[in-house]
Amino acid sequence: MSHKQHFLLSAQARTLSVRKVFEMSNDEAFALFREVRWGNGEEVTCPVCGVIGKHYFKPTRKQWQCKDCSHTFSVTSGTIFAFHELPLKVYLAAIAIYTNAVKGISALQLGRDLSVQYKTAFVLAHKIRESLMEQRELEKLDGEIHMDGAYVNGHIRPKNKKEDRIDRRLAIHQKPGKRCVFVMRQKCQELAAGASKTITFVLKSENQSDVSKLADAHVTQGSTICADESNAYDVLHAKFDTHRVNHSVEYRADDGTTNNLAESYFARFRRMQYGQVHKFGNLYLANYANEAAYREDTRRWSNGAIFNDIAKKCAHTRTNNDWCGYWQGNKRQAERLAA
Repeated sequence: MSHKQHFLLSAQARTLSVRKVFEMSNDEAFALFREVRWGNGEEVTCPVCGVIGKHYFKPTRKQWQCKDCSHTFSVTSGTIFAFHELPLKVYLAAIAIYTNAVKGISALQLGRDLSVQYKTAFVLAHKIRESLMEQRELEKLDGEIHMDGAYVNGHIRPKNKKEDRIDRRLAIHQKPGKRCVFVMRQKCQELAAGASKTITFVLKSENQSDVSKLADAHVTQGSTICADESNAYDVLHAKFDTHRVNHSVEYRADDGTTNNLAESYFARFRRMQYGQVHKFGNLYLANYANEAAYREDTRRWSNGAIFNDIAKKCAHTRTNNDWCGYWQGNKRQAERLAA
């Protein structure tokens, strides 16, 4: 009996290689980024006045001059890659490397692959994450929804001597930077298993108030919710068809209830944390959580399709001041908390 080959092992899953990107000429890289930003037509959009038209093109400088406001702009002007100093091909190669890293990628590895400084790779990877965050779709989930939360940045290392150790379970001993990554995943209707849509949020704690607000905002009435035994989900019984599984007793309830879709998300999230980036700063924790969600939702796409999607998201994300002059001290001032 022959066994069907997994999609990720098939040739259909490999439609892009980093080698192909590096073999591009500068003109081919320019044409590719132009296509993902404005399409195949002759019309482009001025990033200043927003006028769409056949603006004056200066081929020697690879720039346009707007017919309405006379502003001169390039293919990356007004995007997350504005003011770039590296060749455009390097940015496309970074997206390709980022695409192929199924558990995420560290800035150190990305810098080695591109032969750029760690600081350059760090900002470049975060610009890609910022694009995924800015362009994410938050349409309401429906059907069967699995919810769960996991804590990060709360580990307290035990003292060497037993007599010096504290009860790390007590609230007074918790770190102020401890955060909860909360996930909601919609079960795929076409496949027997797996999720079709994943959305994440960062909370200060897994609590009834925040869970209720997020469920109201992002879950369609009439949906079925699957959650664990945490009392944060008790409030959902009054609003949704809610099923629970007590993980202190079992992983699968007698009626078949699990929240395995949420658990599978956190499996990838933890591997990205421990195996790649090692530490999530709270200022950018929401971006890391969303990156893991994006990788889950595109796990059955070819790498070429993922590359095109990420490149398009980067091309349609406006210049972000948080990533202009980051190493000169211009950093985000507040966390992205859901509540």
